[in-house]
Amino acid sequence: MKTRCFLLFLLVTFAACKGQAPGNHAVAEQEAGSHPARLQQRVRAAKAFCVKRRFDTTHCILVDMRVHSGNRRLLLWNFAKDTIQLAALVSHGCGRGPWGKDHSRDQPVFSNEDNSHCSALGRYKIGSRGNSQWGIGVNYLLLGLDSSNSNALKREIVLHSWEDVPDETVYPRGTPEGWGCPAVSNTVMEQLDGLLRAKRRPVLLWIYY
Repeated sequence: MKTRCFLLFLLVTFAACKGQAPGNHAVAEQEAGSHPARLQQRVRAAKAFCVKRRFDTTHCILVDMRVHSGNRRLLLWNFAKDTIQLAALVSHGCGRGPWGKDHSRDQPVFSNEDNSHCSALGRYKIGSRGNSQWGIGVNYLLLGLDSSNSNALKREIVLHSWEDVPDETVYPRGTPEGWGCPAVSNTVMEQLDGLLRAKRRPVLLWIYY
């Protein structure tokens, strides 16, 4: 297991460094998955939850909010292969800050309250597919499964794409902030949409800090 985790660390670090200035190791260390022990702990808990709740046990989506928003902090985890299948930027809520800016890129504020414009931590069941005015025109309802995100449906929190979310890392800048929905780039949403449409069981989305 230690060898496997070390190899995972090398793989993610290499991927994180692509396109970065030479020697900018601090950026790579801030990517989600750069700390294998922390990631593996979360993966084990996610797998146990999916088995218990009869969710899909091939994939889950993990979002590590400790990671700077300008780095890849959304991971599509492949349980079957025990590896990261996709890593991407994802927005968080602007809270009291201005919409579309990145003022809280390294200090997000979380809330379950309606009209807080904040992201909410916790586990979500990815629900039905619908139409969106943003991005590629597709969204997925998110059903909050914890007390920390129980108002997700009331707040109309959905997984969607947004033209302003880049495909590549933008650190030290951050990803533009919305009103609490996890928004990804159009390219990433196309990939997630193809995967989610093929699922017969619900997929877990876990936003944590």
